[in-house]
Amino acid sequence: MKLLLKALLTLGLAAAGAVARVDTLYSERLSKRSFDHNDNYNVTLLHVNDVHAHLDQFSPDGTDCLDPSKGCVLGGYARIKHVVDTKRKEVPDALLLNAGDEFQGTLFYSYYKSEKIAETLNQLGFDAMALGNHEFDDGNEEVVQFINKLNFPVTACNIRTNDTGLQQALVPYVIFPEHKLAVVAVTTPSTADSSSPDAGTTFDHPISAIQNTVNVIQEVEDIKRIIALTHIGYAEDIELAQKTRGIHMIIGGHSHTLLGDMPGAKGKYPTIQKNLDGEEVFIVTSYRWGEYIGSITITYDPSGRILSYAGEPIKLTDAIHQHVDLQDQITKWRAPFEKFSREVVGRTEETLSLDPCLTEECTLGNLVSDAMLESCISHTPDLAGAILNGGGIRAGFGKGQINRGQILTAFPFGNALVEINLTGRQLWDAVEGIVSGVNLKNGKKIPNFLQVSNEIRFSYNPGNSVGSRLVSLEFSGRRAEMERVYKIVTLDFLADGGDSYFEKQAGVIKHERIEDAIIRFIKAKSPLNIKIEGRSATTTETRPRTG
Repeated sequence: MKLLLKALLTLGLAAAGAVARVDTLYSERLSKRSFDHNDNYNVTLLHVNDVHAHLDQFSPDGTDCLDPSKGCVLGGYARIKHVVDTKRKEVPDALLLNAGDEFQGTLFYSYYKSEKIAETLNQLGFDAMALGNHEFDDGNEEVVQFINKLNFPVTACNIRTNDTGLQQALVPYVIFPEHKLAVVAVTTPSTADSSSPDAGTTFDHPISAIQNTVNVIQEVEDIKRIIALTHIGYAEDIELAQKTRGIHMIIGGHSHTLLGDMPGAKGKYPTIQKNLDGEEVFIVTSYRWGEYIGSITITYDPSGRILSYAGEPIKLTDAIHQHVDLQDQITKWRAPFEKFSREVVGRTEETLSLDPCLTEECTLGNLVSDAMLESCISHTPDLAGAILNGGGIRAGFGKGQINRGQILTAFPFGNALVEINLTGRQLWDAVEGIVSGVNLKNGKKIPNFLQVSNEIRFSYNPGNSVGSRLVSLEFSGRRAEMERVYKIVTLDFLADGGDSYFEKQAGVIKHERIEDAIIRFIKAKSPLNIKIEGRSATTTETRPRTG
């Protein structure tokens, strides 16, 4: 109740923006930008998402920046705070919103859990936050403790739970009376498969949950300016925009999507779609790790539709100052794990990039899957191979030394290696589901691509229909035999049904943690020279080749 009352007061918090250039774009309903029409209303929105415990500055691959003189410095909440404080002086009534996934990704979370994240966010002055799926990685109790430490509301309209602590911690929406504006939030339903919410905590479909809540806000609160704060992913945000009424602004997270005019961007900032009434809906998101903070100013007409907008994502390079006091705190928080994290375990001759791992074979996936197999093969010599989810890799390694902290940042979940037994038919169906993006047994979406050890080869045709894309699957050069039982090394997370790769497996044999296997492998093989080997490949063939 304290958080809700705080949300209902005049918060008047502001936003950030030390930018040399601001692109101004216009709605097709307004021929020129104007912030002085009668009864039109301006609001500035700042937003972050998927920071994943990157409290401190980092290198482009997401790991610690060990030598700032080499220009590897990005992000960090001390820079975000500097930008926010600067903008607050210019725009004293702006809103600062967080689209979730503050947990998990660096040693700040591994060591402190949510404690230092909450301390940091409270110093920023956020106005509202959505929950990401990774907020549930350590169960409901950690989520509740986190929310109760915050001095701003956390909102979700699609979370159902019998956990009274979580019920009391969350609010279904937040009203900002000074703006006559509401914020409503949703968390991805895939949380049940990608994280660890307690039994009795479920996630309704975002579209129906948002629409039902928007209807309530319009009828009960008489508010027409409604922002959806989402942690469901960019593609799902587009679908949400197209299939609802009453929201005209979506601030998203989850998919780590880069929007804007910079190289590598996947769409425009904002992306504009039409809703069920043919009205424009504006979608923004700010990539990942706090490398960017989004900044957009919008003008609402009296009906709650957007007339104009101006803004762009602000990249947090070393050209932006750090807030001195906050950076001093973060540096002190590093002390307990600094020496341990900087222990060098090996080196790589080439950059091992994270980015390809979600969609195709990547060198980092080859390294890790081979390390997984080698870790377990002395115990079980007849292992057929190893399978890893690309989403389990959270950062890359730059060329040069690799230290323990980088490995723990790239693999922060503490997953154990396990052996599972699957028939050739089960493996075929599993890989088919992954390349098709949907589990063939339960119909659940599969959010990322698989990485496999050197013993496994497969090819698929992305032009074939869903459920018929896999063309070949081989183990040690031989086609998969449908009735044969294969012993596979994977992660306990996947064996438990995570990311919908497999059905939940019983009777698994557990081995060491993945980070220990990787460290041992790197020490033995250093210097690394990992290459793409064609473990997975696309093909124009249309018919499956089975043994």
